[in-house]
Amino acid sequence: MTSRAEPGDDRSDPGLSAIMSERRQLINLGYRLLGSLADAEDVVQETYARWYAMSAGERQAIESPGAWLMTVASRICLNLLDSARVRRETYVGDWIPEPLPDPTEWITGRSGAGGSDPVDRVTLDESVTMAFLVVLDSMTPAERVAFVLHDVFRYPFGEVAEIVGRTPAACRQLASSARRRVRTAQTPAGPSAGQAEIVRQFRTAWQAKDIDALISLLDPEATATADGGGLAVTHLLPIVGGEQIARAYAEIARVAGHRTTFLECTVNGLPGLVAQQDGDIATVFAFEIVDDRIRHIWAVRNPEKLRPWRSS
Repeated sequence: MTSRAEPGDDRSDPGLSAIMSERRQLINLGYRLLGSLADAEDVVQETYARWYAMSAGERQAIESPGAWLMTVASRICLNLLDSARVRRETYVGDWIPEPLPDPTEWITGRSGAGGSDPVDRVTLDESVTMAFLVVLDSMTPAERVAFVLHDVFRYPFGEVAEIVGRTPAACRQLASSARRRVRTAQTPAGPSAGQAEIVRQFRTAWQAKDIDALISLLDPEATATADGGGLAVTHLLPIVGGEQIARAYAEIARVAGHRTTFLECTVNGLPGLVAQQDGDIATVFAFEIVDDRIRHIWAVRNPEKLRPWRSS
């Protein structure tokens, strides 16, 4: 990387506080590239380990420590994305990116202690909505890294090329291809307040097991995808069609009975729902809403992906 100014850059002797100030930026990068907060934290830990494996003189010689950290983290993510495709072949059911709560609803950090450190929180914006992350997951590793670094983090293609190991022109093509995927998949969404009202109506109809009301809120071509990871019971294949989803979800509500409470919340920056069973969060639901109809539901039940939502 070159000498672009970075927060916390101390060119004479980058100390612990200056280096650790980059942690949130690295977490944000890792989550967008990997779709997993746990994996993003592992990437940050490995990045810092490599930094402190260098001698003091080597660290002082680095012109922009923040840029160095971002470069190393990006390369680690690129390697993980390559291996993730192999791991997904043995994953039970569909893999959905790890859902994140609103910062005001954030419960716990990796240590398990109550109250997450603010530097560990991911900045929630349009680049971390569930729909966006699902599109990112469909890209090749090189496409994803080039697109996220350039379009989200505003890195010039010359610097992206150093990370990806390709020419700037090739990286420009990768980002362009990724951009086309995003444009094809994304549709204009309504205001958050309007989406919240639709989610509220869905929750009410769901709890009432009102199939007709549920059908009226779902796009006829809607899809519902669930992720239990083999650790929680759920439907392994996507449910396609508004009527099919309505009937399946009404049955879920019937089986859940009075042990389950559905609560409105924010999931990756947009209105969503959580299902609590005996006071513990069992499922997080993210929605894609287009033209006042629910186009897609993502239900995450894998307990390993619900860590930020739980108090222990």
